[in-house]
Amino acid sequence: MKKIAILLLCPALPLAAQDYKIAVVGLGHAHVWGHLERVLKGGIARLVGVAESEPSLAGEARKRGVPDKLIYADYRKMLDETRPDFVWAFNETYRHAEVVEACAPRKIHVMVEKPLAATFQEALAIQRAARKHGIHVMTNYGSTWQPGYYAAKAAGEAGSVGAVWRLRGVTGHGGPGDPRTSYFVSWLADPVKNGGGALVDFGCYNAVFALWIKGKPESVYASANHLQPELFPKVEDNATMILNYRDGVAIFEQSWDLPPRAPGGFEIYGRTGSLTILGNRVELRRGRTPEEVKVAPLPAERAEPIAYMANVLRTRGQVDGMSALDINVDVMEVLEAAKASIKTGRAVRLPLKR
Repeated sequence: MKKIAILLLCPALPLAAQDYKIAVVGLGHAHVWGHLERVLKGGIARLVGVAESEPSLAGEARKRGVPDKLIYADYRKMLDETRPDFVWAFNETYRHAEVVEACAPRKIHVMVEKPLAATFQEALAIQRAARKHGIHVMTNYGSTWQPGYYAAKAAGEAGSVGAVWRLRGVTGHGGPGDPRTSYFVSWLADPVKNGGGALVDFGCYNAVFALWIKGKPESVYASANHLQPELFPKVEDNATMILNYRDGVAIFEQSWDLPPRAPGGFEIYGRTGSLTILGNRVELRRGRTPEEVKVAPLPAERAEPIAYMANVLRTRGQVDGMSALDINVDVMEVLEAAKASIKTGRAVRLPLKR
C-alpha cells in the first residue's frame, strides 16, 4: 500500500523533482550565454550535453562551467548517447529545421531561440516533422515570460479599450555589432543563415504579438532601409511592416539603427482607449489621466522557458500562446510576405502558397 501511495503522490511533486534531461545544440546565438547559467544549475532539468563544433564557442562554454565531458562536436552523437528529453537549439536560424528533423524521430522535444526558422518553407518542414513524430517544438521569445503582455491582453479582451483595431510597436537597438569581428553577428546579418536582417531579428517579436492579439492579417506591406551598408551590405538594418486586417491595422518598426531613446513598448488601441506595455508595467488610457493595470506575477511553470517545457511534458499538455508551433509558422508566413513586399513594392496577400 505504501508503494501505491507514493505513486499516486508523484504527479503532485514540484517541477524541480522531475529531473528532466536537457541538451544544448549550438552556441552560436548570443542569447545562449544569458540562459546557460540557469541550465547549469539544473533542478528542473539536468544538463546532459552541449554540442558545438566551433572551437572558440566550445571553449567559452568550458570557461563558463560546462564540464569537458559534456561537450560534443557532433550533436547527433550527443543525442544518441545522452537521450535528452528536450534540447534547446542556439545555432544559426537556418539550421533549426535540421535539428528538429534529427530530434523528431528520436522523440526528443525541441526549444529553438527565436525565430522558428529562416524561411516560411523551413517553418513548414519543422511543422511536418513535429506532427509526424508527435514532438513539441517551442519558440522562445524573451517577451513570452513578461507578465505585462498577459495583463494587457486580458485587459483588451475584457473590453477596457473597446474593440481593438490598431496595434503598434517599435523594436530594436543601435545594432547587434560588427559581423567582421563577431561570430554571432556574422550569421545574424546573413540573408540565408538568418533569413534577413533587422526585419527577421525584431520583426518576429512584432509578428507574434500581432498574431497573438488579432490573428492573421489579410495582407502585409513592408519597406526597408540600408543605413549602415558598410556593416550590413547583404541585409536590411531597418524595416517597417504594416499588417492589414479587415477591421484594423498593425504598424511595426524593427531596427538596428535606433539611437538611445525613451523606453517604448507595444501599444494596443481600441475605439475607447489604449494600452501600452512598458516592460512589466501596463498603462491604460481612457482620458487624460493614465491608469495602471494590475500586473500579476506569472505562475512558476510559465515564468521561464525550461520550467514551461518541463511542465508541458509533466502534464502531457501542449505548448501554447506565443511559444506555440502553429503561431510561429504563421510568424514566418508574415515575414516571408514582408520580404516579398520589400522586393515588389506591393502589399502581399495571405495566405501564401504552402
